[in-house]
Amino acid sequence: MMRAIMLQGTGSDVGKTVLVAALCRLAANRGLTVRPFKPQNMSNNAAVSDDGGEIGRAQWLQAWAARVPSSVHMNPVLLKPQSDIGSQIILQGKVWGQAKGRDYQRLKPQLMEAVLESFDIVGRDADLVLVEGAGSPAEINLRAGDIANMGFATRAGVPVVLVGDIDRGGVIASLVGTHAILPEEDRRMIAGYIINKFRGDVTLFDDGIRVVERFTGWPCFGVVPWLKAAGRLPAEDSVVLERLARPQGKALKVAVPVLPRIANFDDLDPLAAEPEVELVFVRAGEPLPADAGLIVLPGSKSTISDLRDFKAAGWDDDLRRHVRRGGRVIGVCGGYQMLGRVVRDPLGIEGSIVEAEGLGLLDVETDMAPEKTVRNSEAWSVEYDVPLTGYEIHLGVTRGGDCDRPFIRIHGRPDGAVSADRRVAGSYLHGLFASDAFRARLLADFGIGSRQDYRASVDAALDEVAAELESVLDPAWLDRLLGGNGA
Repeated sequence: MMRAIMLQGTGSDVGKTVLVAALCRLAANRGLTVRPFKPQNMSNNAAVSDDGGEIGRAQWLQAWAARVPSSVHMNPVLLKPQSDIGSQIILQGKVWGQAKGRDYQRLKPQLMEAVLESFDIVGRDADLVLVEGAGSPAEINLRAGDIANMGFATRAGVPVVLVGDIDRGGVIASLVGTHAILPEEDRRMIAGYIINKFRGDVTLFDDGIRVVERFTGWPCFGVVPWLKAAGRLPAEDSVVLERLARPQGKALKVAVPVLPRIANFDDLDPLAAEPEVELVFVRAGEPLPADAGLIVLPGSKSTISDLRDFKAAGWDDDLRRHVRRGGRVIGVCGGYQMLGRVVRDPLGIEGSIVEAEGLGLLDVETDMAPEKTVRNSEAWSVEYDVPLTGYEIHLGVTRGGDCDRPFIRIHGRPDGAVSADRRVAGSYLHGLFASDAFRARLLADFGIGSRQDYRASVDAALDEVAAELESVLDPAWLDRLLGGNGA
């Protein structure tokens, strides 16, 4: 029979995604067929799976770590927050509907059967399935109809390992408190716990382990330090943008405005990995830096809403000054749409505002349409004459005079637009900067060399986090978990 275990957190952002990815790589390195699974994810960072639908980029990364093709069934329910219409619901890779929070609570029981079906599909021919929860099982106010944590674990019969984040403080209380408030049926599912993000001498927590065991009876499966290589992995949630350090003194400053509905911001990770690039995420209330050489407008789940917030922050004036000074601008997907003269949404697909004036830096117009483009794409850079590999997830069709100068070609057809002075460009292709040849030529325009192999760097980081995790987890528990081929 397929074996499975589920990592749930005492709260959000405790590091479950990285731990699952590390365990996937560790299992794969031991010769197991392992697959990731997350019943429900909420993120505007989406990927196109190998079978052609939308999933959270975290599960896409975990599939990479497991060395298996990604599938829509690895993340059967993906919620993509929009503006005033709530969240778009992606079910098994395709748009299923949309709902606001309270309405979604009523819909969850309808989605459970699809979740269990996908779990069964993921588990076929797998030695091990590593499941990631969402939020916390301690949110017992949401327990009725739950599909993300204990509701799934109890229905599927999957044992749970609870992950506590010691860095944020109160980890003993969060573990013991979770034990105290869970109903007995849920409490029985928990096999033990892991302490994550520990700094310093781990023996200092020995007494803490004894305290947790006295109150809960749960064994500790390991105290995990800050995994240094995890910083080289794509981040899933935009909350991480609030904590990014700002490097100084690099040869090129690249500025990225943080929009309320920012999407697929891991497009920027390859630039951040470059030694001579200072990547600055600019928050509302801060100006776009005058010394930036390149400004990138990222993707958005709600283009018109984010466009209005962009202007409210005064960034439209900053952007025009940047271009007048000779700076360059690249818009990706929603950012590309914003650079045009107008964005129309007559059907209210993204929200209640049906039209907005764009930034006017490209002679193009965008009309939103119900049909969504979702595909992995092979492309070619028109400017640099080098290959690109990426993906498309977008609504809308963009046309206009500047499209006569396409930025790229996707499967031979023109995509995107370039301004007459060639300082402003945009495209629907996500993953531009992950293409090493394109990134190297772009940086060369700013007098910077690049020898980075981005995919190799991420792959090496996965091996490093797996090795570090193996060194700190309880070997007896780990051998039981991975005790199939190669154990």
